[in-house]
Amino acid sequence: MTSTPLPDLAPDADDAWRGVAAEDTDDVSTGTGVRLRARSRHLLRSLIRPYRWWAALAGLVVVLSELAYLVGPLAVAYGLDTAVPALAAGDGGPLVTATLAYLAAGIVNAAGKALFVRLSARVTQAVLLELRGRVFTHAQSLSLAFHEQYTSGRLISRLTSDLDALGELAGEGLEGLISGVLSVVAISVTLLVLDVDLALVALAAFIPILLATRWFQRRSRWIYRRTRRLIAAVIVQFTETMNGLRAVVSFRREDRNRDIFGALNDENAQANGDGLVALAVYTPTVRLLGNLSLVATMVLGAVQVIDGTLEIGVLAAFLLYVRRMYDPLDELAMFYNAYQGAIAALEKISGLLEEVPGVPEPASAQPLPERIAGDVRFADVAFAYTPEVPVLAPLDLHIPAGQTVAVVGATGAGKSTLAKLLARFYDPSVGTVLLDDVDVATVAAADLRRGVIMVTQESFLFSGSVADNIALGRPTATRAQIEAAADAIGAGEFIRSLPEGFDTDVRKRGGRLSAGQRQLVAFARAFLADPAVLILDEATASLDLPAERAVQRALGTVLDRRTAVIIAHRLSTVAIADRVLVLDGGRIVEDGSPADLLAGTGAFATLHAAWRDSLV
Repeated sequence: MTSTPLPDLAPDADDAWRGVAAEDTDDVSTGTGVRLRARSRHLLRSLIRPYRWWAALAGLVVVLSELAYLVGPLAVAYGLDTAVPALAAGDGGPLVTATLAYLAAGIVNAAGKALFVRLSARVTQAVLLELRGRVFTHAQSLSLAFHEQYTSGRLISRLTSDLDALGELAGEGLEGLISGVLSVVAISVTLLVLDVDLALVALAAFIPILLATRWFQRRSRWIYRRTRRLIAAVIVQFTETMNGLRAVVSFRREDRNRDIFGALNDENAQANGDGLVALAVYTPTVRLLGNLSLVATMVLGAVQVIDGTLEIGVLAAFLLYVRRMYDPLDELAMFYNAYQGAIAALEKISGLLEEVPGVPEPASAQPLPERIAGDVRFADVAFAYTPEVPVLAPLDLHIPAGQTVAVVGATGAGKSTLAKLLARFYDPSVGTVLLDDVDVATVAAADLRRGVIMVTQESFLFSGSVADNIALGRPTATRAQIEAAADAIGAGEFIRSLPEGFDTDVRKRGGRLSAGQRQLVAFARAFLADPAVLILDEATASLDLPAERAVQRALGTVLDRRTAVIIAHRLSTVAIADRVLVLDGGRIVEDGSPADLLAGTGAFATLHAAWRDSLV
């Protein structure tokens, strides 16, 4: 099997791969694989702890089942050495006893396996349900900074292929593992009790088997860590291609994406192929050694039977036990194959769950007043996404309650960063952001969202009705309140013209609506939430002129008695502001009313003149 080496891909194609491939390789290469396994075991124990009694019961059932399984060869030995001579003498009782014992052992074994499957399935599904919920909940709690680095494709991989690997292990291999281990231990003890010399011959094959197992363990561990990274890379590439399909089609990138996906897919196939090759070497080796052990036991036992030092029934039991002991080793090999994949998946999931929110919930939350006034203050606030590269220089800013402030400036000046700090999507590197004299970092997220709402250019709509999307602003709102909010911002007319009005399904990402319509729905959602502080980050950028005028007319109502921070490139939106801040290089270079700044010759007047010329 051949593959295209990933490093030969063009730089713009490797972003998703680099992030996924580097996810845990540093950990492994620097010798912290032990920490990875310890982290995974800790997670597994925490998941199983609530169901430990059910797991213990399942373990007890499988032990009883395996003990019943061991009775069979003893019943055969008893039948050959005792029941057959007794039958020849006219006594059929021992044969009946041997037959019933063998039959009873088979029934108990079968019933035990059936009960174990039900019990283990109950524990397994409960654990997977809990783990899936943990991953989803934790991913939502992580900050924007995390999600900007950890792609959605990797999250999907954690919730799908990685969890599937754990489910396959529990569903298909757990019973084989427990029964196999118990068989090996119990049969070894039984053989030693029956005949020590013959038992040592039968068990001698375990020495090379253990060496082969150690090789397989090391080889497969590396392979399956690689496969988990590669399948995540495949999912990332597929997800990003589908999410950006319009850009793919527009720029005719289909061939390039096919090459990238093909290279990743080949690498994934080769990694899986390496795992199958390792299994193809290990499994026949174990089977060959087991068969050699069986042949040696049979030959030596036959000699002892001829010499009269061993009964034929004991030899028959010995051979049955040896076969039953080495046969499960094939299943154990398959289990270990699945186990390595599951452990690699668990390492990835535990790594995600170990991530700490960059904007954590306060340990002791400070409540905001029931009626939030909306007084905002930035006290000596500075911020940098990357150390040593400041985005906002230390600034002091006071926005009185009820004031509408427009923030303008060139791209990269720090306008959106200012808004994100106020909404606490990030915490400042230095300084404090205050809402009604309360540090927003000390306020619970739910309480802060009651006071501060942000509407961005990327007005995301969820699948469902228009009414449902508006109601996100206030889930308890009545239908009348939802429609009133839409009417207040000028969206009611177009919504009622949709095929099913407010009940129209907007479909995935609001694809049934135009960009401007989606923005109006987002405005209605924010208006319904009735925050004390409303942040509009390029929120009119997607609107055509008629829609923009409708929104501007509605903004007078929306912003009434409410603190507002408006970030806009379209300076027509600035006209409704009480105050304008001009940012340049992360610093406030101008601060005043729109009229005063336009009358001057500063940065805002220059920006406004350039914007007016662009309209011409």
